[in-house]
Amino acid sequence: MNIIGTLCVYAAICKHEGKPLRFPGSRGAWNSFMDASDADLIAEQHIWASVDPYAKNEAFNCVNGDVFKWKHLWKVLAEQFELDCPEYEEGVPTLAEMMKDKGPVWDDIVKEKELLSTKLEEVGVWWFADFVLGVPDSVVNSMNKSKEHGFLGFRNTAKSFISWIDKMKAFNVVP
Repeated sequence: MNIIGTLCVYAAICKHEGKPLRFPGSRGAWNSFMDASDADLIAEQHIWASVDPYAKNEAFNCVNGDVFKWKHLWKVLAEQFELDCPEYEEGVPTLAEMMKDKGPVWDDIVKEKELLSTKLEEVGVWWFADFVLGVPDSVVNSMNKSKEHGFLGFRNTAKSFISWIDKMKAFNVVP
């Protein structure tokens, strides 16, 4: 699943409503180490695993190879949408709660900004974002097995995050 599109839609709605980009997750997720998987890196690894004999009949994790904290990456998201980014606050509703009545707001944004014609439920997977942002502690995976078998792919998560946000904007999905 892809969380970036969902977060871009949330940020676009915050921008449209003149609200700051509040973090709707747990304090643990805000402060703990996390990892991410860039879709292009996953594709690269799948191609490698399908043609390298040393990878035959093996299962591999695929993550970027670095770690991040949401408190840092959230600021990157806010910058990309020119939003204020407050520090962590207790009691911020989940995205599913915040977005349940925002369909008409999204329709207005799509019309006003001449975006690709989409409905909110087509571009926001709120339950998944709430799951990812709600974890209580660090979530990291190891790429050791992949490296030992010869796959050395890597992505810088912050740069990847910006790249995918730029793609969402370039494809006219978000303003």
